[in-house]
Amino acid sequence: MKSFVPKSLEEVHSSIDTTQRRGFFRKLLAFMGPAYLISVGYMDPGNWATDIAGGSRYGYALIWVLLMSNLMALLLQSLSSRLGIVSGRDLAQASKETYSRPVNFVLYLLAEIAIAATDLAEVLGMAIGLQLLFGLPLVWGVLLTFLDTFILLFLIQKGMRIMEAFILALVAIIGGAFLVEMFFAKPDMGELVTGFLPTLPDESALYIAIGIIGATVMPHNLYLHSSLVQSRKFVKNMAQTKGALRFNFIDSAIALNLAFFVNTAILVLAAATFYQAGMFDVSEIQDAYRFLEPILGSKLAPICFAVALIAAGQSSTLTGTLAGQIVMEGYLNLRIQPWLRRIITRMLAIVPAVLAITFLGEGVTGDMLILSQVVLSLQLGFAIIPLIHFVSDRHRMGKLTIGPVLKTLSWICALIIVALNVKLVVEEITSWLSASESPLVLWLTVVPLAAGAAGLLLYVSFAPLIKSMLREQKHHPHATPGSFSVFEKKEFKRIAVAVDFSDMDELTLKYALSMGAPGASYLLIHVVESAGALLLGDEIRDLETTADKERLEFYARELTAKGIPVKTYLGFGNPKTSIPHAVQEYNAGLLVLGAHGHRLFKDLVFGTTVDSVRHNVSIPVFIVREDG
Repeated sequence: MKSFVPKSLEEVHSSIDTTQRRGFFRKLLAFMGPAYLISVGYMDPGNWATDIAGGSRYGYALIWVLLMSNLMALLLQSLSSRLGIVSGRDLAQASKETYSRPVNFVLYLLAEIAIAATDLAEVLGMAIGLQLLFGLPLVWGVLLTFLDTFILLFLIQKGMRIMEAFILALVAIIGGAFLVEMFFAKPDMGELVTGFLPTLPDESALYIAIGIIGATVMPHNLYLHSSLVQSRKFVKNMAQTKGALRFNFIDSAIALNLAFFVNTAILVLAAATFYQAGMFDVSEIQDAYRFLEPILGSKLAPICFAVALIAAGQSSTLTGTLAGQIVMEGYLNLRIQPWLRRIITRMLAIVPAVLAITFLGEGVTGDMLILSQVVLSLQLGFAIIPLIHFVSDRHRMGKLTIGPVLKTLSWICALIIVALNVKLVVEEITSWLSASESPLVLWLTVVPLAAGAAGLLLYVSFAPLIKSMLREQKHHPHATPGSFSVFEKKEFKRIAVAVDFSDMDELTLKYALSMGAPGASYLLIHVVESAGALLLGDEIRDLETTADKERLEFYARELTAKGIPVKTYLGFGNPKTSIPHAVQEYNAGLLVLGAHGHRLFKDLVFGTTVDSVRHNVSIPVFIVREDG
């Protein structure tokens, strides 16, 4: 029997109905949207730094890396959307069901590091764009990016369609700006075509190439896509599920090719300007902005560049928050409000950025951007390999598991990415050891960490295979038929009922009484949530507490008069902890509570009581809604 798993991004889950749309294009439009939120992660400011560095240093030679990365991204994102559509699980939830708790905790930390690296690139990109356009000091620009929390809050409240429209508008701004840039740059099309031939000019090109891969195929996007596709509601049968897979693939192909155009345009712009001018060391976004006007002879070129940079930073800031929420809820089963999650994520990016700029100077931003993308690339194996296992698992995916061709291509992508990263890590550690005056410190710190990461990668690679083999050995397809066992009808003997003295109480009590076995006993729970109760607990003696106690006893007398055994529990402070405590103390078999909300401020800070209580008790919870 499967354990209960909360819906991924529950506030928008199945919020867009596709069942009423008829015709191919109307149906396609209903499904289009999630991939555009994914695509902005493929054109965030971190990509700009690696693309500018690659174009200025090697001309058009690394365009093939962008093409390969885009094809990898399309394949892997299609696997991610398949996992969400078919299994109803996002990548984090599927990992939690497959791996042990310690392994999942480490995978969670690695995912958080990837999200922090992504957010660092967004913070720096936004700050640089503001500095270029308005002359704002870089540190102030970094601090100003904190305000985008409120934009995210507004968009989440308006729903997925409004958020997708906002993202699409920003993507259009970015694409339009680079069309203008291409007009000014006039790249050599003959040399551009040669860039599609695979080649690495020197050893340093590998570092740039891995940075480009890390900037293009982003691990947090794999978590995000597997969740966002579940915002579409459709009939869960084979034909409709295959249709959803087809429409989501088209959505991904259009959105990711748009991202490929933007990334290629950045690299081509750097190649057609800086590389052609012999400026091979341009890796800073600020330098690119300053050199564009004198090289291209237009004041509009750098303005378009800065506007596109701000749009890229603002659009991609949404994905980090949503991915962070998915990762935290999926791995830890911990729900916090999106605005609080946004603040935590943004602070993890702002603090190191401010410290680095303050102590190392503004010139360090380019290196930080490229480093953030290399960090992302190093995390990829820990997301890609589990994903391939999950969509290859027939027990999870049924008849919609991926076939041999897709499976082979997927593992080739994983091997390429892992091999490149292993090569980079080994070379970097070797150079550090040879250059260090005290290599013993590195042997005791960096080398064990690298060995631990390698061990974890091997575990996530082979553990599902071993588990599947053991499961197959236990499976007996021709077992001797036996008699069917019938579950005993569940009748609850001890039922806890949460009341709040609203119009919902009567309906809540009716449902609770209908589910009790003959002779069942009931516990009526009410929590005093006044400011005094929060501060003093059960020592409070105010008017509200007295009134609540009398009302609770009135309910008990009414039920007792009908021959129903009743006890009462008056809690104080936070209902999220008081209600589970009462349930555990009473040893209840079922909890019944209403689904109405609480005061606006409390919901904003703490989230809904229903969700939190549901996650803090180990018994069935029956939620009564106002519509009955």
